[in-house]
Amino acid sequence: MTDLSQYLPILLFLVVALTLSSAFVFLPMGVSRLTGTYKPSEAKLTEYECGFPAFEDSRSQFDVRFYLVAILFIIFDLEAAFLFPWAVSLGETGWIGWGTMMLFLFELVIGFIYAWKVGALEWE
Repeated sequence: MTDLSQYLPILLFLVVALTLSSAFVFLPMGVSRLTGTYKPSEAKLTEYECGFPAFEDSRSQFDVRFYLVAILFIIFDLEAAFLFPWAVSLGETGWIGWGTMMLFLFELVIGFIYAWKVGALEWE
């Protein structure tokens, strides 16, 4: 027979997390209904996504700049995500780690300059 009492802190953590997440989701909804701020209208209940109505002809033209901006954001956001662990471990990696990150940043800056020159960052 195994002793299940060692799992009690995990169960307690899950119960507290479920209670708090439920409170953060359902409490504002309940308060808004009780205070009278819940006033649905047809305009508020319609689907809307990426600057155009969601249910149209699937063969309609779509501006590709939305995707381009999203991809550029992901690329430059990942740069920041790589910089934090590098900065923390710089003392252990030494000059080789510093040089490798400078090479990575140089390549990223070259990509940024290219995207700027091509006009990928322009929005008419």
